[in-house]
Amino acid sequence: MGYYEKWSEFTEKYQRLCIENDTISDELFKEFGVNRGLRDINGNGVLTGLTNISKIESFKVKDGKKVPCEGELWYRGYNVMDLVRSIPDDSFGFEKMTYLLLFGEMPSEAEEAEFSDLVASGRELPTNFTRDVIMKASNKDIMNSMTRSILTLASYDDQMDSNDVGNVIRQCLKLVSVFPMLAVYGYHAYNHYERDESMYIHRPNPELSTAENLLMMLRPDKKYTFLEAKVLDVALLLHMEHGGGNNSTFTTRVVTSSGSDTYSAIAAAMSSLKGPKHGGANIKVMEMMNDIREHVRDYTDKEEIRSYLSRILDGKAFDGKGLIYGMGHAVYSLSDPRERVFKGFVERLSVEKHRGNDMTLYNNIELIAPELIAEKRKIYKGVSPNVDFYSGFVYEMLGIPVELYTPIFAIARIVGWSAHRIEEIIGMNKIIRPSYKSVMKEKKLEL
Repeated sequence: MGYYEKWSEFTEKYQRLCIENDTISDELFKEFGVNRGLRDINGNGVLTGLTNISKIESFKVKDGKKVPCEGELWYRGYNVMDLVRSIPDDSFGFEKMTYLLLFGEMPSEAEEAEFSDLVASGRELPTNFTRDVIMKASNKDIMNSMTRSILTLASYDDQMDSNDVGNVIRQCLKLVSVFPMLAVYGYHAYNHYERDESMYIHRPNPELSTAENLLMMLRPDKKYTFLEAKVLDVALLLHMEHGGGNNSTFTTRVVTSSGSDTYSAIAAAMSSLKGPKHGGANIKVMEMMNDIREHVRDYTDKEEIRSYLSRILDGKAFDGKGLIYGMGHAVYSLSDPRERVFKGFVERLSVEKHRGNDMTLYNNIELIAPELIAEKRKIYKGVSPNVDFYSGFVYEMLGIPVELYTPIFAIARIVGWSAHRIEEIIGMNKIIRPSYKSVMKEKKLEL
């Protein structure tokens, strides 16, 4: 009898034992003053470090009290809304902001051109890597495919385990360059071998931006409009970094602090990001929106929308979990600055794609959902749409398959992970070792 046949005999027993012995009550957390998930009752994270890379603000202190404010996000001291607005309408900003986040300064035009050329030159995989690594074990889970590729790339690096700062920067920039290829090629391999669709591998064009290359490599005809690439570029820019306290970035710093190599640290971050509570959030938004479209006939009828959203909140519709996905954020209260700046680009794309009716539905849900949540839930801070409320809609309009939604997040966030890995190596030099209080009961062993 094989392992899986034997395992089926013990599944129920072992599951029951784990549940019985690994459950810790809320009362014990309260008794010892320990916050679940390193978050207090207001959702604020426990302070675990310092960073000079980015900053999030959702409250201001007035007369000694914390007062909710419109959310703000800064990259290296610059407000992200100003950064997006500073990019000319006829150009792209991902490479420029990558320079800013990694090196802490805004590049000059010459430095930006040099850096963009360096990133473009890195869009090259080892000989036969696509065939021997990406294609030979195709997987619907593109995040897993990418993680395997990241770890395999380590074997091609003669300085894989060197944590010299210059070497780590080289490794990080190489991963920033090849991430779009790992994602898109991984999808094409899955689409061919698992779905029996046509296979095509387009080489990146060094003259194109990251967003342009991503669309070009993904599409059979290589064609895209400027607005499509522009909106995707903004989406990447807004997902690059987010304060350092998010799960995958913290994972990067924890693994880095142990002295591990770049490939292992980034692979660990990938494993964190793929979780549905982190990078997969926009997929749940899209599933919910598809469900709403099936049950709401008139997208302009606010009462009909309110009625169905109420059913979702009561756990009587969609997935039964009582959540309106895309609403609320662990940090922001009154608003998510990324959503505020992104929405204008989403509206422009919806016009080009003739999706105005859907845009009306999104606008009405954005208006109605926070009011309903406030009425039905005991909340300690405001509720507003987050950037994931719209990102899935954008990817859908761009014809990007759902399997690539989270990988696109990774293509952006590799920049933030890299910046935090470098900062951890230079500024911290101490292993991160949190403390857990044991609530185990001692037992006597009968001898």
